[in-house]
Amino acid sequence: MSQHPRPNALRETLESGDVALGVLENTYSPSVVELYAVLGVDFVWIDLEHGGPSPFDGGRLEELLRAADGTDTELLVRVPGTDPALVRKALDAGVRNVFLPRVGSSEELETAVRAGRFEYEGDPGGRGLASPRARRWGLADNYVASEDESVVVGVTVETQSALEDLEDILAVPKLGFVFIGPLDLSVSLGYPGELDHPEVEEAIERIRSAAVEADVPIGGLGFGMDDVNEKAENGYQLLNVGTTTGALQSAVTGWLDGYDGS
Repeated sequence: MSQHPRPNALRETLESGDVALGVLENTYSPSVVELYAVLGVDFVWIDLEHGGPSPFDGGRLEELLRAADGTDTELLVRVPGTDPALVRKALDAGVRNVFLPRVGSSEELETAVRAGRFEYEGDPGGRGLASPRARRWGLADNYVASEDESVVVGVTVETQSALEDLEDILAVPKLGFVFIGPLDLSVSLGYPGELDHPEVEEAIERIRSAAVEADVPIGGLGFGMDDVNEKAENGYQLLNVGTTTGALQSAVTGWLDGYDGS
């Protein structure tokens, strides 16, 4: 029996100019991913750069992906590098939204984006054709075209070298979004953790305004809902509103602080 893939809701949101809100799920639990999907978040961010399972552990990725199957919640999976093999592995497991960290140049980025496509700007892409989970093990209808129509490959701009190559990075064909990474950016600029340093703030605004000018969707971190709302008004379309551990810390601390006993 043939299989018809559902549209990528996150890609549709970005292409329509709307805003997607998500949560970083940093316990790597399928049950928690499933809960977020029930709650109706637009995306769940799975970070394989700073934690979690090996990016080559397809079985673990599949467990996380199945937790959101049949919902409009998408997984946004950050792989730990720009190696095309990482992009292909994630996509073959069924990931449709891949997030690249620490890109150094437009050439490096274009190679990674090409790895996510069967056809790229009229030329052969770098995606491998097999029958993995993404293809429903060979049963998916119109697999090549539907994958190219649904996959999103985005990138974080968070290094000095990326800043220097910003215009060319934003001009890479089929770039799904650019995510402004203020934490690593502050390190790269020599002011680790100083997000309010003038040079860090200037770099963030330079990326934001250049992305708006290039008509590339912008992603970022929300530091409280006032900040989320302000960023949405300033052109951000992909906003992370919090983390699982942060939500737990806030809730549990509130419970403990509210206890009147000794």
